[in-house]
Amino acid sequence: MSSLHPQRAISGWKTLLATLGPGLVVMLADTDVGSVLTAAQSGAQWGYQMLALQLLLVPILYVVQELTVRLGIFTGRGHGELIRETFGASWAWVSVLGLVVAAVGALLTEFSGVAGVGELFGVPRTWSLALAAGFLLVVVWTGSYRRVERVAIILGLFELVFVWVALRAPIDSHALVDGITRVPVRDAGFWYLVAANIGAVIMPWMVFYQQSAVADKKLQPAQYTAARWDTAIGAVATQVVMAAVLLVAAATLWAGHLSPPLDTVGQVADALTPFLGMTLGRTLFGLGMLGAAMVAAIVVALAAAWGLGEVTGYRRSLESHPREAPWFYLVFTLAVAGGALVVAFVPNLVALSIGVEVMNALLLPLVLGFLVALAVRALPPEHRLRGWYRWVVTALVALTSALGVYGALSGLF
Repeated sequence: MSSLHPQRAISGWKTLLATLGPGLVVMLADTDVGSVLTAAQSGAQWGYQMLALQLLLVPILYVVQELTVRLGIFTGRGHGELIRETFGASWAWVSVLGLVVAAVGALLTEFSGVAGVGELFGVPRTWSLALAAGFLLVVVWTGSYRRVERVAIILGLFELVFVWVALRAPIDSHALVDGITRVPVRDAGFWYLVAANIGAVIMPWMVFYQQSAVADKKLQPAQYTAARWDTAIGAVATQVVMAAVLLVAAATLWAGHLSPPLDTVGQVADALTPFLGMTLGRTLFGLGMLGAAMVAAIVVALAAAWGLGEVTGYRRSLESHPREAPWFYLVFTLAVAGGALVVAFVPNLVALSIGVEVMNALLLPLVLGFLVALAVRALPPEHRLRGWYRWVVTALVALTSALGVYGALSGLF
């Protein structure tokens, strides 16, 4: 009997490696340009006081994205398609319109980050945007799902430079403890950034992407456990990166009072890496930001193409040749090219990115409401949310949505 254990272990690792992808990719995309800038702004203006929030969001993020895995594996349907089948076409359009709004905002922030990184090194934004958009189109138009997934993971791994920078930052342990234990609950500006951080971690396009990716990858029930591990690893990784950016910003900018808001990618780069020297600091920051922008742009544009296809019914799969799924590839192309074109003519403002994350927080009741409703009604009975776990998930979703909306409205009004 004991001789079977090594075989089981090897089989388990093979299953995990074969399954790994949708969760890791979507989580690396989760730490996108907007998220990095939001974490930097949080550390600059509030020190370590939002670090606890980053850690608390790990289990919430896992719970939300695990539902997309469950739905994708046990129904074989993408998110929009499943809403259409369960609640009707009208509700599916409501959901996908929320996706489109979030995707447009996200793509503007991703390409804004690409342009900002290019300008750090003297590259005109039209050149950097054209190269980035061209690269994304070539990867998706000429690759299968697995190839696109591998490219996205490689790009996303550049974000780990933020962790390396954080390990070398001059973090004050006493200020860290003080910041975690003292929260300015009466300050509207604080709650506005709380909403931005929630919206930077739980985004509408993540729900659409992971469920559609699981279905497109054709993961089977036997891979459910491995897919959950994929999601858990990604949830921890993305929040480690967010926490790292916040720690560096707090260590270099926070002095016990509100620092001036950061307005450009260049300001953020100079603020986060002064102790590394300008050349090394800007290079590391540029790699991390570029990786974050590119993996997120792939995920967001694919989420939009999948989501619209699931509602309208056009063929949608990375396994299909562009001639076989022309509308799918056309929507992806328009999303990428349109985002790059708009950013070529608008300012590169950090405030834009934070505003997009706050908008995501305002969309949470719609997005998470549909997700929980599907997990209760659309799954096979044995895999539906039930018992105590159903109430835990419902409570977490309601609390997170309420906190995001409250923070957004507090800052806006």
